[in-house]
Amino acid sequence: MFRRKTDSASRCPRRSGATVVEMAVVLPVFGIFLAGLMETGHAFMIMDVLNSSAKQAARLGALEGKTSAQVLTRAQEKISGAVDPTDATVLIKDGSDFDTPGFDPTGLNYASLPNIEVADAEARQLFIVRIEVPYNDVAILPPFWIKDITLSGQAVMRHE
Repeated sequence: MFRRKTDSASRCPRRSGATVVEMAVVLPVFGIFLAGLMETGHAFMIMDVLNSSAKQAARLGALEGKTSAQVLTRAQEKISGAVDPTDATVLIKDGSDFDTPGFDPTGLNYASLPNIEVADAEARQLFIVRIEVPYNDVAILPPFWIKDITLSGQAVMRHE
């Protein structure tokens, strides 16, 4: 009386293996996407640490009587929480070229700029603190999709 009549054509076919196949297809794609998000977030965190460290080191170098060695030490201290300081290159360069009207910094090789001793810098002279680290040295996962790039942070200050 309360039984429902069912015929075999209206029943859904059993899908016992479909879920496993779908998971086998979707899970690796999702895993790669998640790993890429983690790696990208980590790279941006490292660049933020480099920028912050360069800014703090440049602020120290802007003060009267501070030396380039002290600026270098400050930069290395600040990055040591996120990056091995021996993997990083800290450049302290003369930034006077940036004061030249019409100067185009696009494609500038910062290593080719002249070094500066901030203790000997004139008042209001621009100097650059740039910190570079190879991505391969700070990657969480083996860098198989991004290779041979350099993460950098920099600050430009005027000496007081």
